[in-house]
Amino acid sequence: MKLYHSPASPFVRKVVVLLHELEKTEAVELATITTTAMASDASLMAANPLARIPALERPEGVTLYDSRVITTYLDDLFEGGMYPSGASRWEVMTLEATGDGLMDSAVSMVYEIRLRDPAHQSEAWIEAQWAKVERALDALNTRWMGHLSGPVSMGHISVACALGYLDFRHDARGWRTGREALAAWYEGFAARPSMVATDPTV
Repeated sequence: MKLYHSPASPFVRKVVVLLHELEKTEAVELATITTTAMASDASLMAANPLARIPALERPEGVTLYDSRVITTYLDDLFEGGMYPSGASRWEVMTLEATGDGLMDSAVSMVYEIRLRDPAHQSEAWIEAQWAKVERALDALNTRWMGHLSGPVSMGHISVACALGYLDFRHDARGWRTGREALAAWYEGFAARPSMVATDPTV
């Protein structure tokens, strides 16, 4: 299998962290590419008509895209147990969606600043996206800490990759302020070998 990969993407990082957690990194080749929303890589466009990463080429079926599709597939393939059965499955998937949504808003801010002509950049758009990030952070710091303290799931990985991206691209915003419980949890999770091995700043 081949994963279209960029170390700066938190969505790609989610997939690679999962592979490390499952000890299956050797099963997937990382095809590192340079692509943006304004200048898509040709090989990526051939694999995924949306030209978005991550995309996972498989020898036995269609190329998969969207990080949640890929992580669900890999967890099922390797029997990882990152998506538990029963009622807790919906909590895990909602926690993952929270992390993914946080990533989406944080990435949108970067796109607005880096890819849009300065004359057309919208400060209101940027701040609206950050407001979504802050609401997600507040929810994680309160209602989700009990779940984050439990067994590692795909929800944990998504949230950790989202927080890592905030450090990587939005560190000046100081997301930890007033969210000591979440900050302490992330400090511990970020020390896991899977997170250290995928740190985009290294």
